[in-house]
Amino acid sequence: MATIGLIVNPAAGRDIRRLTGGASVVDNYAKRRVAECVCDGLTITGEPLDVLVMPDRTGIADHAVAEAPAEIDATTLELPIEESPADTRRAAARFREEADAAVVLGGDGTTRDAALELGDVPLVAVSTGTNNVVPSAVDGTVAGAAAGLIATGMVSVEAVTTRHGMVDARAETPVGERRLTGLAAAEVSSQSFIGTRALLDPSDLRGGVVSQAHPGNIGLPAVAGSLEPLSPTEPGGVAVRLTDPEDAPRCVRAIVAPGVTATIGVTACERLEPNESVAFDVPDGVVGADGERELELTDATVELMPVPEGPRLVDIDATLEAGSRAGGFEIDAVDERQME
Repeated sequence: MATIGLIVNPAAGRDIRRLTGGASVVDNYAKRRVAECVCDGLTITGEPLDVLVMPDRTGIADHAVAEAPAEIDATTLELPIEESPADTRRAAARFREEADAAVVLGGDGTTRDAALELGDVPLVAVSTGTNNVVPSAVDGTVAGAAAGLIATGMVSVEAVTTRHGMVDARAETPVGERRLTGLAAAEVSSQSFIGTRALLDPSDLRGGVVSQAHPGNIGLPAVAGSLEPLSPTEPGGVAVRLTDPEDAPRCVRAIVAPGVTATIGVTACERLEPNESVAFDVPDGVVGADGERELELTDATVELMPVPEGPRLVDIDATLEAGSRAGGFEIDAVDERQME
């Protein structure tokens, strides 16, 4: 029997960037409903499925299991709960060994945490977070249907998935080397402390490298996309260096957070090949990933590099089209006399 892994991050889409920007907040009731829809969508193939759900303390996983359709066998993983990114990574590591596909509800940060552990497991990323460059804004039922088609082998994984790039950051500091990985972006900020983790003030941003770029993205990928668009299927990345708009040779208007647009000063914007690095000097600042500050640095040099070894992302539309061509939605004709 095929197995689906389901991760729902209760903290996604509720951080201070959405509150200060006036954007909508994705509460846990909404996530619970999306998770329920994912489970309904999994029944589209008519095949029995096992569903493993990451546990949490908000009741989302318990509700998904309790309300799961009879056609699927849903259980909650027995894992410790820390209410931190470690929960997502721990569940994804289990899915790497036990699941045929994974559905992740969250933003770029949650998707990144899952991707770091999933290996080759196909990932259906559903947007319920704050920075949503990589996850798709798609109905949960549709996402579940795509995952079901892949897990049951109805469609070829190779035909409907692509490797999404990531961005590695390596910092040389007086006390040694430090590393982190971003999915959509790795950013350098002049803010000298992590604080709330979220990158709030665009004037603090000094630049970084993104794995995809489009004006319709959020954060640094939107800034880069305003000058040098890069599709998710293109290799490499885009590096941007920023400064105060009053001192910049060029400026752009960009969506820097949900509900927030700003004028950004740009000193340089260049396309990078895979594994081509750029360096930033950080006298006192923070390196972040996907809109969240992670590493506090002093007197450091940071090397940022786009790498191709990212998650195997599912193209949901392509999966459903392939499922149709394969007859994945056809069932035996119903005898109306048997229904009377």
